[in-house]
Amino acid sequence: MNLLPGSFSSLRARGEMGIPQTLARSQAVRRSWPFILDLIVAGIGLAIFYGVVQIARLWLGQPQPDVVLSMSPRALPRYALYSIVRMGAAYLLSLFFAIGYGYMAAYNKRLEALMISALDILQSIPVLSFLPGVMLAMVALFPSRQLGLELGAVVLIFTGQVWNMAFSFYSSLKSLPRELVEASTIYRFSRWQRLFQLELPYAAIGLIWNSMVSVAGGWFFLMACEMFVLGSRDFRLPGLGSYLQTAASDGNTPAILWGLAVMIFIIVATDQLLWRPIIVWSDRFKFEQVEGTRHVRSPLLHILQQSNVAKRLSSVTLTPLTERLYKHAAVKHSTHTNSDDGSLPASSRWVRSVVLVVVLLVIGYAAVQALHLLQTISGGEFLRILGGAGATFLRVIVSLLLATLWTVPAGVAIGFHPRLARIAQPLAQIAASVPATALFPVLLLLLLKSGAGMNTGAILLMLLGTQWYILFNVIAGAMAIPNDLKEVARLFHFGTLQRWKTIILPGIFPYLLTGLITASGGAWNASIIAEYFRLKGTTMTTFGLGSQISAATDSGRFAVLLLATIVMAMMVVTINRLVWRPLFRLAESKYKIG
Repeated sequence: MNLLPGSFSSLRARGEMGIPQTLARSQAVRRSWPFILDLIVAGIGLAIFYGVVQIARLWLGQPQPDVVLSMSPRALPRYALYSIVRMGAAYLLSLFFAIGYGYMAAYNKRLEALMISALDILQSIPVLSFLPGVMLAMVALFPSRQLGLELGAVVLIFTGQVWNMAFSFYSSLKSLPRELVEASTIYRFSRWQRLFQLELPYAAIGLIWNSMVSVAGGWFFLMACEMFVLGSRDFRLPGLGSYLQTAASDGNTPAILWGLAVMIFIIVATDQLLWRPIIVWSDRFKFEQVEGTRHVRSPLLHILQQSNVAKRLSSVTLTPLTERLYKHAAVKHSTHTNSDDGSLPASSRWVRSVVLVVVLLVIGYAAVQALHLLQTISGGEFLRILGGAGATFLRVIVSLLLATLWTVPAGVAIGFHPRLARIAQPLAQIAASVPATALFPVLLLLLLKSGAGMNTGAILLMLLGTQWYILFNVIAGAMAIPNDLKEVARLFHFGTLQRWKTIILPGIFPYLLTGLITASGGAWNASIIAEYFRLKGTTMTTFGLGSQISAATDSGRFAVLLLATIVMAMMVVTINRLVWRPLFRLAESKYKIG
């Protein structure tokens, strides 16, 4: 009988002795875990340093005129590194340009119309139209270094990434809530303080999602930027894009699959290591009074926030530096406000006038030279270019309609449901980033066997390349809708039709408009690949403006290339003036949160 109490006593004693040991072990794990994180951060830093050294050796080395690409899977890690660096450099350049250009266009009333028109034109110009001038200029600037070709490829990728980011930031600045603008004025924010504490946070969601689709667009045009023919000169760079283009041209299916597998791995890793933490971080900038109960989570962001190195770096360097910059800007802003009489000094006006005259002279000289170049084009070629523009315009309209039909409901569903977003967002990122030109040979062969023809194939390729602009902008718009409005719809038991009419469509309208504008420019841009494709040594074309631009680039007919580019830009600008610009004014005035 005494054994039972004794057994309980011994078990209780063991338990009491085991509790301190368990607590000690858990405290030891907590103390050691940040140290392990610090080691991981240090390892990442060393890996980045090694990559920078390898890239510097390649870029600063002698130019490689005849690059022979290896189709072995063993070469893919090195090619992938080269392409990632080019994409990263192009994205950083695009981000800084988008913020600067969008800011200037939004707040400079004199230049706003001109800058937006220029943005409309630039986003409609195909990458191949930039190619001759950019590559020849960069090679001439660095004739004895590989750096010229590398910078040329970076700038070409930049031209395929930047425009929708600039439109997104500009649109966010034009739709800032009035009460936030008034609060920043009352508290006398300086320009820098207003930029970092109001404008960038408010535009963060749209800018991040447009960054994702911009990087996806960069992958789409990577094949054209790393390997191309310019007249009698063959430019190629070792990279994942040139690997896929060579494999697609040769019909090497195993190489295509290997290249796509590596690209998908890079896209998934980028999504989990970069975009997912940034999306979670940007959720704090949502404009709302009622906090949502469901949030997107990022284990990596949570782990990094527990790192001693990150905490120390923030407390010792970033926070004091930010406070000093804000204080300095506030003092300077206060002094400037008290002493400003509203007029510019005479020297500043004189410098501005001189710069304006020089710019106008340069533009006039370039216009005269372009007119001399266009004199060599016959009337028949001009009519053919106009006919091709009409054919491409119809394909653009069809691809936009097909894209809008599925991206709007899908984007709203992803933006409203974080659980669905955790699954669908990486899949959409993969699908948007995989170059359709790598899959196009298989799709084209299937279409030709079914009797559909190259015309249907061109529409399909334009759809694959442009639908993601609309989808990602709709997702950003759905995520940016305040939870206050969602709660109102739930409390008043709105039906599906009423919820779409009063909350969803008005809430996503500015984002949807940005997506449609950039998708339209992207569709025109994608026509250069969709209408002119090489397959196993055979060039397959369909009548259109894109095929004429691609053929002119291959043959070095710069007069035809210039005229076709001008016609494409004029058509895009006309559409923007008649359709997009009135809708944009409607979004600014009627569908503005405030």
